[in-house]
Amino acid sequence: MFKGLFKKDPAYDAGRALYAAAVTQAREPALYAEFGAPDTVEGRFEQVALHVYLVMRRLKETQASRRVSQELFDAMFQNMDDSLRELGVGDLSVARKIRTMAENFYGRIGAYEAALKEDAEEGALRKALGRNIFENEDAPSAEAFEDYVRRVDAALCEQPAARVTGGIVVFPSVEPRL
Repeated sequence: MFKGLFKKDPAYDAGRALYAAAVTQAREPALYAEFGAPDTVEGRFEQVALHVYLVMRRLKETQASRRVSQELFDAMFQNMDDSLRELGVGDLSVARKIRTMAENFYGRIGAYEAALKEDAEEGALRKALGRNIFENEDAPSAEAFEDYVRRVDAALCEQPAARVTGGIVVFPSVEPRL
């Protein structure tokens, strides 16, 4: 009778695994040392948001993958909530800060999604990355980030959907191309 109550949820587990992979990639030192991403709380949020978005973009195909995508989103914002509380942010402020972070995340998704469309204006992705990561559309490092994001997007698209939906994703090297 109680067996069903304690059954593992594969989507939940996959979402957590994908979030862990995205965070690991977002912490790659080359993103900060070679690409110039700001090594600040905001800069790290931008990297996590970017990598989570790219995985969510890959998960748009099926109902099962959309469920995993929702679990990935939930894992991200549960982690943000936990981190704010660990930093000593008061309980009354956490919900407001999380709401602001979610709004910022959705704004980035919209900008990146529009910039990655085939008919997007030339340089749209570079400008969106510059604006969000460097607070400057014309940031010199935005071009390297654009190349990296396109490589990640292509690499994720090549990975089998069942594997990604199962919580396994492999990101390409962060090293900039010469």
